[in-house]
Amino acid sequence: MQFHRMGKSVLISGVIITFNEEKNIGRCIVSLKELCDEIIVVDSYSTDRTKEICLEHDVRFIENTFAGHIEQKNFAMKQASSDIVLSLDADEAVSDQLRQSIEVIKSNWTGPAYRFNRFTNFCGQWIKHSGWYPDTKTRLWDRRIGKWGGTNPHDSVELGGNKKAIKIKGDLLHYSYYTREEHTMRSAKYAKIAAKAMFEQGRRASLFKMWFSSAFRFVQDYFLRLGILDGFYGYVICRVSSRTTFQKYAHLRALHSGKDIDQ
Repeated sequence: MQFHRMGKSVLISGVIITFNEEKNIGRCIVSLKELCDEIIVVDSYSTDRTKEICLEHDVRFIENTFAGHIEQKNFAMKQASSDIVLSLDADEAVSDQLRQSIEVIKSNWTGPAYRFNRFTNFCGQWIKHSGWYPDTKTRLWDRRIGKWGGTNPHDSVELGGNKKAIKIKGDLLHYSYYTREEHTMRSAKYAKIAAKAMFEQGRRASLFKMWFSSAFRFVQDYFLRLGILDGFYGYVICRVSSRTTFQKYAHLRALHSGKDIDQ
């Protein structure tokens, strides 16, 4: 005889951080409306229509100075009324299947956290390989047990007490980049952020690591992770990922040489 663990019904707070996300924020909020008991948007003083769109959807809108992805997401998490939080980036949306899975969990929460795949759209094409799928993320959890950690800009939810997130069905839809130029520019920006975070941690990179890691990243994503099956955009993604890896370690070496990488 099997015994099934009985949970309890919970309230869910949807939490989003934004900066100049007028192209994405409306879709993100709409995907959460029927699922969450409140939606909180923490914005780092957008200069486009982000605030206007959020207020049209009657969410709690809070402005807070951006100190880093991890810091901003932890600040946003703390603003929630419920201890159960569902955290999305503005360029993400909950799919129908994922919504159904979360609705079941909401009425029978057994926790402590839940994870699911993220499916990314790049320039209008859904990317099924290239190291981008399945891109499993923990985004639904009890904040009394976990918080945002990792290394900026690659944040992740870290659970205390050796707790493990439970995998559920459904994809988190990620509308990442609308143009190749946007991808290249943002990746270069993220390389600098990552280098600064590693520098603060006292990490170093040799010339060998800089070159080898870059080359291995391309081989891994394009061949081992089947980026070649994603066609032209698969090649573009894997090439940029390789270059970003090189830039990250190059910037780290520059920082240890006393150079300003923002110039």
